[in-house]
Amino acid sequence: MSTSRRDFLKISSLASASVLMPSFVQKLSAQAQGTHGKKLVIIQLSGGNDGLNTIVPFEDDRYYQARPTLGIAKEVVLKLNELQGMNPAMKALREVYDQGYMSILNSVGYPNPDRSHFRSMDIWHTGSSAKDHWNTGWLGRYLDHACKGDDPHKIMEIDGTLSLAMKGESMKGIAIQDPKKLRQAMKDPWFTHLMEGQAEGAVQSDLDYLYKTMTETYSSVDYIYEKSRIFQSKADYPQTQLGKKLKMVAELICSGIETSVFYVSFTGFDTHVRQANAHTRLLTQYSEAVAAFIKDLKSNEQWNHTAVMTFSEFGRRVDQNASGGTDHGKANNLFLMGGKLQGAGIFNEAPDLAKLDAGDVGYRIDFRQVYATLLDKWLETDPRKILQADIKQLNLI
Repeated sequence: MSTSRRDFLKISSLASASVLMPSFVQKLSAQAQGTHGKKLVIIQLSGGNDGLNTIVPFEDDRYYQARPTLGIAKEVVLKLNELQGMNPAMKALREVYDQGYMSILNSVGYPNPDRSHFRSMDIWHTGSSAKDHWNTGWLGRYLDHACKGDDPHKIMEIDGTLSLAMKGESMKGIAIQDPKKLRQAMKDPWFTHLMEGQAEGAVQSDLDYLYKTMTETYSSVDYIYEKSRIFQSKADYPQTQLGKKLKMVAELICSGIETSVFYVSFTGFDTHVRQANAHTRLLTQYSEAVAAFIKDLKSNEQWNHTAVMTFSEFGRRVDQNASGGTDHGKANNLFLMGGKLQGAGIFNEAPDLAKLDAGDVGYRIDFRQVYATLLDKWLETDPRKILQADIKQLNLI
């Protein structure tokens, strides 16, 4: 089969613009068996969320000394205990916390942290130590280990591109924004003809990988599309970027789709300048979208089978800067939500602002401990094979 440069460019464009698909979804069907039914939803706050202004240490005078204009006033903090409380922009999540559906982990990070967005996110995505540079993600390796052959377990990113976290050695997760548009693209007569031609003989060129990817997409698109049509949520979601993504996740979960992990990114948290209003807006959008998502799953009896983890690549510096913002820091808070938590509430002590790590909150919990716990207790797989180390787990779920 011959292929022109024009065909190559068209294939490449479609592959990158619509979806990246792994081989393990070649034979997806509505009757797929073997999954335990639990869902993990990961929300990535990209840019480095300001953890100290998210979960506020309102009884620590050092916090207000370091942030004379950015500090959240004690009288408006949504108090959770005698030392810490939520930013008032998070009022939509206060009920979730009060119901015992939320665990707040303080000072989560890793040894020898890196303040670079790209490097720190790579560390979180791969589950490596700061000294190692891995090219596979922790969820991708979960696929390699737990989803071999026609195993129906899979992972899906609600985006146009695939994060490193989702890429394994032999398998990759799905990146998808709109099942209907994906199906329309894959049903284009040009593409259908191309796939029919490809089936007639192998392509011995650099196109092999692209053809393989697109063929696997073609074999899966009907399943994904049909599942997306089964359940249409009537819940009241905010019409925001995150609200729309989480509504799509809820609809897919309620449809019975055979997906174990959903990955969602929410951008904008790199607040170096004029942070106050921007951070309030971001936390409001995050809280309202997550609260709507949880309410939707509860009303459809899916909440007890779902866990939600929220993280950011690092926190911000304790001291505010001269531009009314905060610069890149180190350890941060992490949220875990679900109907079956063991460690609900504030999981560990507040950051000690008297003992900083070069002006930053130092880590007390290694993020890989959270990963190990989720892999073992929720996804029911051996975390040692995924994280390539024996990591101490936490009493969270």
